Amino acid sequence: MENFFERVGRVWPAGRRDLHWHILPTLAEAEAIAAPYKGFVAPRGLASVPLDGMHCTLTHAVGLSVDDIDTDALLKEVGDYAQTVRPFSLTFDRPAVGAVAVEISGWPGRVFAEIVDAVTQATARSTAAAFRPAPSRYPHMSLAYTTDGAEDVDAVTLKAALADIEQPLSGTVFADRLHLVEQWHDGRHIMWEPVATVPLAGVAV
Repeated sequence: MENFFERVGRVWPAGRRDLHWHILPTLAEAEAIAAPYKGFVAPRGLASVPLDGMHCTLTHAVGLSVDDIDTDALLKEVGDYAQTVRPFSLTFDRPAVGAVAVEISGWPGRVFAEIVDAVTQATARSTAAAFRPAPSRYPHMSLAYTTDGAEDVDAVTLKAALADIEQPLSGTVFADRLHLVEQWHDGRHIMWEPVATVPLAGVAV
């Protein structure tokens, strides 16, 4: 496998704070999703995502910080849009082993894609600064990222170990608000600080 943080470090170096829009699970939702993996020991080269680090990215504004945007204008536009979207549940299923992460994919994709497009465009309109939008193409959350030693992780062995978890691995996240954060990594874990939370239609601020 390949080191995730080395790959993203080419455009998102360690320590740099970039804006991200996320859908975030509650702690209870994260615990329920992670519970079946408690007995699973990640091999060296694979860093498990802690419960408070689980996230479903909508878009990553590569190279854009909170100082580069008109925050009020951005939150007004996204807030107006969010009031047209009813809360919905994202369902995530069994994990897949990719080149740089173990991730769970979710559905429905249509409403997710519409939100991704809306927040990506609003973010672009909020700034004159140069940045590269990296919108998510489908709903997913990573359970673990590859890091130092990734080249020694055997994907087939990892898939077999995950297949040995003989129980349903489906979980849900109730999406009722959108989260704008400033996010960075240290080469092993991803961290963020909240900037704003935008409720969907009918949800109290």
